[in-house]
Amino acid sequence: MTNDITPTRAAASTDRVAGPVQGLLLISMSCLSVLGAVLLAPAQPQILAEFAGTQSSNWLVPLVITTPALMVGLLALGAGRIVDAVGRMRLLTVALVVYAVFGTAPLYLHSLVSIVGSRVGVGIAEAAIMTCSTTLIADYFVGKQRARYLGLQVVFSSLSAVVFIGLGGALAQSSWRTPFWVYGVGLLFALLVPLVLWSPTKANRSDVSSLSPIDWRALAIPLAVTAFGGVVFYVPIVEIPYALSDVGMTGAGPIGAVSALVAVATAIGAISFMRIGKLGPKTLLPSAFGTAGLGITVIGLAGTPVVVAIGGVIASAGCGVLLPTLLTWVLGALKFEERGRGTGAWTACLFLGQFSSALVVLAISAAVGGLFAALVAVGVLSLALALMATRLASVRTAVPAFES
Repeated sequence: MTNDITPTRAAASTDRVAGPVQGLLLISMSCLSVLGAVLLAPAQPQILAEFAGTQSSNWLVPLVITTPALMVGLLALGAGRIVDAVGRMRLLTVALVVYAVFGTAPLYLHSLVSIVGSRVGVGIAEAAIMTCSTTLIADYFVGKQRARYLGLQVVFSSLSAVVFIGLGGALAQSSWRTPFWVYGVGLLFALLVPLVLWSPTKANRSDVSSLSPIDWRALAIPLAVTAFGGVVFYVPIVEIPYALSDVGMTGAGPIGAVSALVAVATAIGAISFMRIGKLGPKTLLPSAFGTAGLGITVIGLAGTPVVVAIGGVIASAGCGVLLPTLLTWVLGALKFEERGRGTGAWTACLFLGQFSSALVVLAISAAVGGLFAALVAVGVLSLALALMATRLASVRTAVPAFES
């Protein structure tokens, strides 16, 4: 049995031994999808003002933020088979270069439609990067170390959101285009990958043709709730800048600062899951949805930036617990040989929910008469789901992902 400190020699790797350097690099690359999601959030009002004369700009600007999530959602289910077909290292390196090229493209694009199109490329690259990174963690590590690194992905993602939102707000003060330079970090990772990582031995890869079938009917409710969880999770990220602007706060810097403060609550929630995760989905699912719903409702009722920030902190604290809770709910009862496909399905549902979040809020806004009324409606829906969550969570018996 491997202890938690000694580097691990995974069954699917070569004779090289993976350690903290490899684990940290893989987790860091997993955070690139977070960068794609939140870096531009503080600049949304500026982008909307820049393209105010563009038809349907109210719909297209949110797509700049959420389109990568759509692509990850659409591609996640099949990404594992692509990784096995072309190899982890080759696909990962190419995806990192593609991420940098398409990520920085808006620096010289002048059409809102073409900018949204460039975000499609970012999303395709993110799907490959996330799949390769998670697969390599499973290749390099076993037992408790594997569980630790997979769990740390959630924590690092939440913490990186704080950094990226603050960075995006600071850079956007000079121009809404400036944050797009950050996507060039993909090239740095592309240089590090062949120096730090290596390909697992082909002989030890799983035979996908012999995999046992998954009972997808049993997963239907957890995956459907995950999709709605993705909607809820993205509401504070995407809508708080608009809410702050509507109540009188101007400037990407202050909006970015509040967004970063709200993201800290997400990180705290995710870190707390490391301790409270043993309570299980039956306890955590209703509390997470309830806390998130309460916070979103507060935002919807706010009349000042301070109240928006308070609501955002409450909502994001709930969201920080929500994501790992949903993951353990879906994966807890799956066999080892089912977890890859289960993770792909969970990722697809989560990211499709995240992509649709802004569109759902816009649609509700059109129906109920404004952003704040729509936020109240989403908050109430989340609270309603919290009331049903204990019963829904009994559909599957889950164990914390950090135990193995």
